[in-house]
Amino acid sequence: MFVRPLQAKAETRPQLHPALLRLSPMISEYLIMLDSGSEKRYTRKRRQRTPKQKGTHTHKMKAVRMRIQKFSRPLVILLATAVVIITSMVVANATQTITTPNAVKITYSLAAGASSAAITPATNTSVLVMGCCTTPNTTAGAGQVSLIHIPSTDMRWVGLESPANIASTITSGHGSTGHIVYIDFNHYVEIQVASADTIRVHNGLAVSAAGNVTLVW
Repeated sequence: MFVRPLQAKAETRPQLHPALLRLSPMISEYLIMLDSGSEKRYTRKRRQRTPKQKGTHTHKMKAVRMRIQKFSRPLVILLATAVVIITSMVVANATQTITTPNAVKITYSLAAGASSAAITPATNTSVLVMGCCTTPNTTAGAGQVSLIHIPSTDMRWVGLESPANIASTITSGHGSTGHIVYIDFNHYVEIQVASADTIRVHNGLAVSAAGNVTLVW
Protein backbone atom coordinates (compact mmCIF):
# COMPACT_ATOMS: atom_id res chain seq x y z
CA MET A 1 0.00 0.00 0.00
CA PHE A 2 1.41 3.36 -1.00
CA VAL A 3 0.65 6.22 1.36
CA ARG A 4 -0.88 9.26 -0.34
CA PRO A 5 -1.44 12.63 1.31
CA LEU A 6 -4.99 13.32 2.41
CA GLN A 7 -4.61 17.06 2.59
CA ALA A 8 -1.95 19.66 1.92
CA LYS A 9 -2.71 23.36 2.14
CA ALA A 10 -0.44 26.38 2.12
CA GLU A 11 -1.39 29.81 3.39
CA THR A 12 0.75 32.86 2.71
CA ARG A 13 0.54 35.79 5.08
CA PRO A 14 2.36 39.04 4.20
CA GLN A 15 4.27 40.60 7.05
CA LEU A 16 5.09 44.30 7.02
CA HIS A 17 8.50 45.35 8.27
CA PRO A 18 8.31 47.29 11.56
CA ALA A 19 10.32 50.16 10.04
CA LEU A 20 7.51 50.82 7.57
CA LEU A 21 4.96 50.89 10.36
CA ARG A 22 7.00 53.66 11.98
CA LEU A 23 7.49 55.61 8.73
CA SER A 24 3.86 56.60 8.17
CA PRO A 25 3.41 58.33 11.57
CA MET A 26 6.74 60.11 11.03
CA ILE A 27 5.51 61.56 7.74
CA SER A 28 2.27 62.72 9.34
CA GLU A 29 4.15 64.26 12.24
CA TYR A 30 6.51 66.05 9.85
CA LEU A 31 3.63 67.59 7.90
CA ILE A 32 1.89 68.69 11.11
CA MET A 33 5.13 70.30 12.27
CA LEU A 34 5.45 72.15 8.95
CA ASP A 35 1.95 73.51 9.23
CA SER A 36 2.08 74.27 12.96
CA GLY A 37 5.54 75.80 12.64
CA SER A 38 4.44 78.23 9.98
CA GLU A 39 1.37 79.16 12.05
CA LYS A 40 3.49 79.78 15.17
CA ARG A 41 5.95 81.97 13.27
CA TYR A 42 3.08 83.90 11.75
CA THR A 43 1.41 84.37 15.20
CA ARG A 44 4.62 85.62 16.83
CA LYS A 45 5.27 88.15 14.08
CA ARG A 46 1.65 89.25 14.10
CA ARG A 47 1.79 90.04 17.84
CA GLN A 48 4.90 92.19 17.35
CA ARG A 49 3.47 94.27 14.54
CA THR A 50 1.60 97.55 14.78
CA PRO A 51 -1.81 97.89 13.15
CA LYS A 52 -0.17 99.47 10.12
CA GLN A 53 2.32 96.65 9.83
CA LYS A 54 -0.45 94.09 10.08
CA GLY A 55 -2.18 95.56 7.11
CA THR A 56 1.08 95.85 5.20
CA HIS A 57 2.16 92.22 5.75
CA THR A 58 -1.17 90.47 5.18
CA HIS A 59 -0.53 89.82 1.50
CA LYS A 60 3.09 88.78 2.21
CA MET A 61 1.96 86.18 4.75
CA LYS A 62 -0.55 84.77 2.31
CA ALA A 63 2.20 84.47 -0.28
CA VAL A 64 4.48 82.71 2.21
CA ARG A 65 1.77 80.22 3.14
CA MET A 66 1.04 79.52 -0.52
CA ARG A 67 4.75 78.99 -1.12
CA ILE A 68 4.97 76.53 1.80
CA GLN A 69 1.98 74.62 0.50
CA LYS A 70 3.47 74.62 -2.98
CA PHE A 71 6.67 72.95 -1.77
CA SER A 72 5.08 70.65 0.82
CA ARG A 73 2.69 68.97 -1.63
CA PRO A 74 5.42 67.56 -3.91
CA LEU A 75 7.27 66.42 -0.79
CA VAL A 76 4.18 64.55 0.46
CA ILE A 77 3.75 62.89 -2.94
CA LEU A 78 7.41 61.89 -3.00
CA LEU A 79 7.31 60.40 0.51
CA ALA A 80 4.04 58.57 -0.21
CA THR A 81 5.53 57.10 -3.39
CA ALA A 82 8.57 55.91 -1.44
CA VAL A 83 6.35 54.25 1.17
CA VAL A 84 4.36 52.44 -1.54
CA ILE A 85 7.50 51.18 -3.29
CA ILE A 86 9.19 50.00 -0.08
CA THR A 87 5.98 48.38 1.16
CA SER A 88 5.59 46.46 -2.10
CA MET A 89 9.18 45.23 -1.90
CA VAL A 90 8.83 44.10 1.71
CA VAL A 91 5.49 42.34 1.15
CA ALA A 92 6.98 40.53 -1.85
CA ASN A 93 9.98 39.27 0.12
CA ALA A 94 8.64 38.81 3.67
CA THR A 95 6.00 36.09 3.65
CA GLN A 96 5.15 33.31 6.07
CA THR A 97 4.01 29.98 4.67
CA ILE A 98 1.94 27.68 6.86
CA THR A 99 1.59 24.14 5.53
CA THR A 100 -0.99 21.66 6.81
CA PRO A 101 0.68 18.29 7.54
CA ASN A 102 -0.18 15.21 5.51
CA ALA A 103 -1.79 12.33 7.37
CA VAL A 104 -3.11 8.87 6.58
CA LYS A 105 -4.93 6.43 8.87
CA ILE A 106 -4.86 2.70 8.13
CA THR A 107 -7.11 0.23 9.98
CA TYR A 108 -6.28 -3.45 10.35
CA SER A 109 -8.06 -6.60 11.44
CA LEU A 110 -5.72 -9.59 11.41
CA ALA A 111 -6.16 -13.25 12.13
CA ALA A 112 -3.69 -15.00 14.43
CA GLY A 113 -0.20 -14.95 12.91
CA ALA A 114 -1.25 -12.75 9.96
CA SER A 115 0.35 -9.57 8.60
CA SER A 116 -1.19 -6.52 6.95
CA ALA A 117 -0.56 -5.29 3.42
CA ALA A 118 2.67 -3.35 2.91
CA ILE A 119 2.63 0.34 3.81
CA THR A 120 5.02 2.75 2.06
CA PRO A 121 5.95 5.80 4.19
CA ALA A 122 6.92 9.10 2.59
CA THR A 123 10.61 9.25 1.69
CA ASN A 124 13.45 11.48 2.89
CA THR A 125 11.41 13.21 5.60
CA SER A 126 10.57 12.50 9.21
CA VAL A 127 7.34 10.50 9.53
CA LEU A 128 5.48 10.08 12.81
CA VAL A 129 4.16 6.49 12.92
CA MET A 130 1.52 5.93 15.63
CA GLY A 131 -0.15 2.54 16.10
CA CYS A 132 -2.62 1.01 18.50
CA CYS A 133 -4.36 -2.29 19.17
CA THR A 134 -8.02 -1.87 20.04
CA THR A 135 -8.74 -5.51 20.87
CA PRO A 136 -10.38 -5.37 24.33
CA ASN A 137 -9.22 -6.74 27.66
CA THR A 138 -5.46 -7.13 28.19
CA THR A 139 -4.20 -6.66 24.60
CA ALA A 140 -5.15 -3.01 24.01
CA GLY A 141 -2.17 -0.65 23.80
CA ALA A 142 -0.34 1.95 21.75
CA GLY A 143 3.19 2.77 20.57
CA GLN A 144 4.88 5.28 18.30
CA VAL A 145 8.13 6.07 16.48
CA SER A 146 9.63 8.87 14.44
CA LEU A 147 10.83 7.21 11.24
CA ILE A 148 12.75 8.13 8.11
CA HIS A 149 12.43 6.09 4.93
CA ILE A 150 15.58 6.17 2.80
CA PRO A 151 14.51 4.88 -0.65
CA SER A 152 15.88 1.47 -1.66
CA THR A 153 18.08 1.44 1.47
CA ASP A 154 16.24 0.99 4.79
CA MET A 155 14.08 2.42 7.57
CA ARG A 156 15.54 4.24 10.58
CA TRP A 157 13.56 5.08 13.70
CA VAL A 158 13.36 5.97 17.37
CA GLY A 159 10.31 5.92 19.65
CA LEU A 160 8.40 4.28 22.51
CA GLU A 161 7.06 0.75 22.80
CA SER A 162 3.57 0.11 24.17
CA PRO A 163 3.88 -0.46 27.94
CA ALA A 164 3.78 -4.04 29.24
CA ASN A 165 3.54 -4.25 33.04
CA ILE A 166 6.34 -1.65 33.23
CA ALA A 167 6.89 1.84 31.86
CA SER A 168 7.24 2.29 28.11
CA THR A 169 10.68 1.42 26.78
CA ILE A 170 12.62 3.09 23.98
CA THR A 171 12.84 1.43 20.61
CA SER A 172 15.36 2.44 17.97
CA GLY A 173 17.17 0.89 15.06
CA HIS A 174 17.48 0.57 11.31
CA GLY A 175 17.25 -2.14 8.71
CA SER A 176 15.26 -3.65 5.85
CA THR A 177 13.56 -6.34 7.99
CA GLY A 178 12.53 -6.87 11.59
CA HIS A 179 10.78 -5.29 14.55
CA ILE A 180 10.06 -1.55 14.82
CA VAL A 181 7.56 -1.03 17.66
CA TYR A 182 4.99 -3.00 19.68
CA ILE A 183 1.51 -1.48 19.66
CA ASP A 184 -0.31 -3.88 22.04
CA PHE A 185 -0.01 -4.24 25.79
CA ASN A 186 1.47 -7.74 25.82
CA HIS A 187 3.99 -7.15 22.99
CA TYR A 188 2.53 -9.47 20.40
CA VAL A 189 1.16 -7.00 17.85
CA GLU A 190 3.93 -5.00 16.22
CA ILE A 191 4.88 -2.76 13.32
CA GLN A 192 7.66 -4.39 11.33
CA VAL A 193 9.98 -3.48 8.48
CA ALA A 194 8.63 -5.46 5.53
CA SER A 195 11.30 -4.40 3.03
CA ALA A 196 13.72 -1.58 2.35
CA ASP A 197 10.74 0.59 1.28
CA THR A 198 7.73 -0.71 3.24
CA ILE A 199 6.44 -1.46 6.72
CA ARG A 200 3.54 -3.65 7.93
CA VAL A 201 1.53 -4.67 11.00
CA HIS A 202 2.04 -8.24 12.26
CA ASN A 203 -0.24 -10.07 14.71
CA GLY A 204 1.72 -12.50 16.84
CA LEU A 205 -1.26 -13.34 19.06
CA ALA A 206 -2.98 -16.73 19.03
CA VAL A 207 -6.25 -14.84 18.45
CA SER A 208 -7.34 -12.11 16.02
CA ALA A 209 -6.36 -8.50 16.64
CA ALA A 210 -7.66 -5.15 15.34
CA GLY A 211 -6.57 -1.54 15.50
CA ASN A 212 -5.14 1.24 13.38
CA VAL A 213 -1.90 2.89 12.33
CA THR A 214 -1.59 6.64 11.58
CA LEU A 215 1.26 8.24 9.64
CA VAL A 216 1.84 12.01 9.83
CA TRP A 217 4.49 13.98 7.90
